[in-house]
Amino acid sequence: MDAMASLLSSFSLHAGVFYTGHDFEHDTERGHLHLIRSGSVQLRGVTRRRFQVDQPTLIFLPRPDQHRLVADDGPGADVVCATVQFGGTGVNPVTSSLPDLVMVPLVQLPGVEALLDLMFDEAFQERAGRQAVLDRLCEVLMVRLLRHCMAQGLTQGGALAGLADARLGPVLLALHEQPQRPWDLPGMAQLAGLSRARFAVRFREVTGDTPADYLAAWRLMMARRLLVRGTPVKQVAQAVGYGSASALSRAFVRRLGRPPVQWLRQQTEQNPTENGKAR
Repeated sequence: MDAMASLLSSFSLHAGVFYTGHDFEHDTERGHLHLIRSGSVQLRGVTRRRFQVDQPTLIFLPRPDQHRLVADDGPGADVVCATVQFGGTGVNPVTSSLPDLVMVPLVQLPGVEALLDLMFDEAFQERAGRQAVLDRLCEVLMVRLLRHCMAQGLTQGGALAGLADARLGPVLLALHEQPQRPWDLPGMAQLAGLSRARFAVRFREVTGDTPADYLAAWRLMMARRLLVRGTPVKQVAQAVGYGSASALSRAFVRRLGRPPVQWLRQQTEQNPTENGKAR
C-alpha cells in the first residue's frame, strides 16, 4: 500500500449535503468545499484579504471560519458547495497538513471536470445509494486535490509533508500501519537510514512535531476512532500501543483533559447520531 492510501484508509470520508449558498459559519468538525463553476465571485472572511475568483476554481477550507462568497453584479455565478469530513474526530493529520485556504483553478487539475459533473449530477437527485456515491466521488476528488498539494509543496508540515519526504515517508507509513509496536527513536531513525540526531532534527523540521509527539497524537487519534466504534477500552489500549487501560487513560488525561470513558460520553452527547458523523 502506498503512503497516501495508507493514510486515507485510516479515515472514513463523508461528503455532506451539497447545496448552493453564500454565507458559511465557523465549523470545527468539517472542511468546506466550494466549486466556482462559472462567473466571478469574491471570497471574504478567510483572511483580511478578499480573494477574487474569475475562473472555474476549486476552493477547500480544511478549518473553515465564518466566510462569504459574493457574486459580482451582472449574470452572477454558478457556485456549488459541500462539507467534507474525515472520520468523526474533527482535527486529523490530513486536514492539519493543509493551509487554511486551498484554492486551485480547475485547469491545474486535468480530468477533474468529468468527476465534478458526476458529483453534482448525484447531489441534486434523490436516487438509491446517492450518499454512498457522493462519498466515493468526493474521496476521489480529495485524493486528486491532496496529490496536487503535495506535488506543489502546498502542505504545511504534518503527515502529508512527512509522507512526501523520501527519508521520513517509510517511517510514517510504518507508524500509521503499526501503532501498537514499541517504537523508539533508534528504531525509527534506523528505518529512515539516518542517525538519531539527524532523524530527530529532520522529523521536527518537516512535520513540525517531535517523533514522540507525532506518534502519541496518532495513537490517540486511532484510539478515539476505536472508542467511537464501541471497542472496549482495554482492547483499544492494546491496539494502539499502550500497555494497559490505565496507561491509555493517563495519555487521554494528559492530552485531552479527561479519561476515555468521559471523553466518549461527551462525544455521544454532542453527536447522538451516527457515532459523531455529521450529515
